[in-house]
Amino acid sequence: QVQLAESGGGLVQPGGSLRLSCTASGFTLDYYAIGWFRQAPGKEREGVSCISSGDTSTVYDYADSVKGRFTISRDNAKNTVYLHMNSLKPEDTAVYYCAARWFCSDYANSYDYWGQGTQVTVSS
Repeated sequence: QVQLAESGGGLVQPGGSLRLSCTASGFTLDYYAIGWFRQAPGKEREGVSCISSGDTSTVYDYADSVKGRFTISRDNAKNTVYLHMNSLKPEDTAVYYCAARWFCSDYANSYDYWGQGTQVTVSS
């Protein structure tokens, strides 16, 4: 059974950091592009970043608001993709999801597999 599971969310103060993990089971993550999305209350799901499959691991940053603060990376040996989030702001508060498809895209509906999401709350 193909599954993605996010972890690492939580409550953090403004300016703090978190590292989110997206771990796959039932398939090899290396064969897929993995995107991170987020959805804040009352807002549409927003593409954050994506890392392509295979050796190239090309990174696509979709959200201007996180450029320079968030970094995506993958560890194929652990079948895991990470989202490193630094200098967090209250407006980063959202449920963060990872998703898989063959090629990177910022169109959420094009992804084949989704995790259940992890809550990130940035507040003092």
